[in-house]
Amino acid sequence: MKHIREIKVGVLAAVCLFLLFFGLNFLKGVNIFSPTNSYHGVFYNLHGLEEQAAVYIRGHKVGQVDRIHYDFTRDSAFTIDISVNRDIALPEGTQMALVSDGLLGGMAIELQIQSTDRISDGVQSTDVLARGTFLPTTYVPGLMESLQGDLLAHVDKAVQDIDSLVASLQGQVAGNHIQSALQNVDRVSGDLTVVSSDLKKMMNNQVPRIVNKADTMVTNLNTVVADIRDADLKSTVGRVDKAVDGVNAVVADVRSQEGTLGQLIYNKALYNHIDATVISADSLLTDLKAHPKRYVHFSLFGKKEK
Repeated sequence: MKHIREIKVGVLAAVCLFLLFFGLNFLKGVNIFSPTNSYHGVFYNLHGLEEQAAVYIRGHKVGQVDRIHYDFTRDSAFTIDISVNRDIALPEGTQMALVSDGLLGGMAIELQIQSTDRISDGVQSTDVLARGTFLPTTYVPGLMESLQGDLLAHVDKAVQDIDSLVASLQGQVAGNHIQSALQNVDRVSGDLTVVSSDLKKMMNNQVPRIVNKADTMVTNLNTVVADIRDADLKSTVGRVDKAVDGVNAVVADVRSQEGTLGQLIYNKALYNHIDATVISADSLLTDLKAHPKRYVHFSLFGKKEK
């Protein structure tokens, strides 16, 4: 009974130490009641990775980074130890990737599992990595880093374009091209002012006269159309038809070979007789001109008469 107080104090101290240990590990994210397997990886640059960083598999947290070792005498100076829940078996080909954890710049480990299932004699088997295995490592740039790279490239291109534009403007200013362009603009503006004034004068003076003439022409045209509409076209067309009928009758008389014109055109004997008569008359006139004395006789009173 004398040592009951000491025993109580010892038990209380042990409980406090256990609570302190559990609390520290809980704050670190370590579940002391869940057994884990350890794996290792080697990196050239950690990009800000710290101990107690989360370990994910396809976005699900399965462990944490326990410790970071560094030896700067080697090229890949950083060796990290991670613990993964023991109920998760990592197949062969699993890769340890250093990824961004959120937009605040934190880093985490992503275990990228590759399918290594094999089927042999109808039985599916998978090779599982042993605890303590060194996994192949890689680095996956985060969203902000990718945006930063693209943004810097665009900013650099924009700066180059601005430099080219400034150089071109300086060349224009040095060559007095801008002043010449401004003078040309002034001349064009003056020409436009003159053209505008002439256009206003034409609109005020000539356009009304043109419109009046157009109105007069339209009125005259309406009058002509009215006269044509009021004219006795039917009687005119009747008279034309009668004239055409007369011409057709004459043509028919000529073709019938009964009338005078028909005889003259189609009677060959009449044509030959007229032709012979014309030839005789021509011979007579020729002889009369050559021998006029043959056709002269004396009158009773001694006068010559033709």
